[in-house]
Amino acid sequence: MSRLLYICCCIVGLGWALQVHAAQPDAAQLMARYGLEESATPVRERDGWRKPRRVLIDAGGPGRFNAIAPEAMAGFKAAAPGVEIVIANGDAGQASNVDAYIGVCSPWVLDAGKSIRWIQTLNTGVEDCVSIPALRERDVLLTNMQRTGGPVMAEHVMAMTLAFTRGLDVFIGAQPQGRWMRGSLPVGRLQTVDGKTMLIVGLGGIGTAVAQRAHAMGMRVIATRATSRNGPAFVQYVGLPNELPKLAAEADFVVMTAPLTAETTRMFDAAFFARMKPSAFFINVARGGSVVTDDLVAALREKRIAGAGLDVTEPEPLPSGHPLWRMPNVIITPHVSNDANIDVDVRLAVATENLRRYVAGEKMLSVVDVARGY
Repeated sequence: MSRLLYICCCIVGLGWALQVHAAQPDAAQLMARYGLEESATPVRERDGWRKPRRVLIDAGGPGRFNAIAPEAMAGFKAAAPGVEIVIANGDAGQASNVDAYIGVCSPWVLDAGKSIRWIQTLNTGVEDCVSIPALRERDVLLTNMQRTGGPVMAEHVMAMTLAFTRGLDVFIGAQPQGRWMRGSLPVGRLQTVDGKTMLIVGLGGIGTAVAQRAHAMGMRVIATRATSRNGPAFVQYVGLPNELPKLAAEADFVVMTAPLTAETTRMFDAAFFARMKPSAFFINVARGGSVVTDDLVAALREKRIAGAGLDVTEPEPLPSGHPLWRMPNVIITPHVSNDANIDVDVRLAVATENLRRYVAGEKMLSVVDVARGY
């Protein structure tokens, strides 16, 4: 995904979140429902922390005007008594004298906001943010929306999984032509997921939510994670990244849910697809940059893998003439696996709660490890 498109997508989502508001879950509900993690120490113990005097909320980014719903504005003000809440009006200069920023993390924010000590981004992926040198140089605290998208993204993964096993990728395409295709698929094309093996690459919040649902449907779940071999009881085996090639050979479905880092960029290449079973499917709901797209196309064409479900691509958006569009064994959705009717309120609730915690100097939710990139 290009940086411009990435920022534009975040702007649209953030603008929506700040203009639409329903009943928000409280902090305890948020933490329990999504497994949100608190920082180990209160933010007041960070070097340079002080109660903020001004906080900038940007629903549009430079050059755009923001419309903030009254309910959302009231929530921010209630979370930060005695703090001036500033709504961005498109003037980058507004960031010059604020202590914290809620919005799209981008270079202009840190360039203009020399006094910013905390950024709350309204998206999960932060690869573009952590690559900004000023973030590390000034030790700016970064929090994001990690884990909040887990449940809905897991449903998206399972929807793609079932679409392949039940032939929906074929039947839906035949429907406009009025084709009754009973008996026309190869023997064994229609399958059950029960007993199949799903490999989840990146057993974080999203991966764990996928694993839980796959296990509930009778699948054997294995996974990799970068930090440890620990995992929930419904994951049969958790391996380290260097075990990925061996585990790929066991899987009927390989699901990518890990963040984009130096280690995961272009990790799914010709060598990886050669390790997969010819009957296995590849599903990616994380970042398109983890895949060598030409190698994926070749693996699909040569039937070295059975199919691919892609919510993210490289490049993104996928050009209209790209061969992936025309492949019968591919399902493409336009980076919507994190979109749902509850998404707005959850993001708004996390941002509001973290604002309250920052002002009070308490432990923060969903702190990004800038060195690791997630």
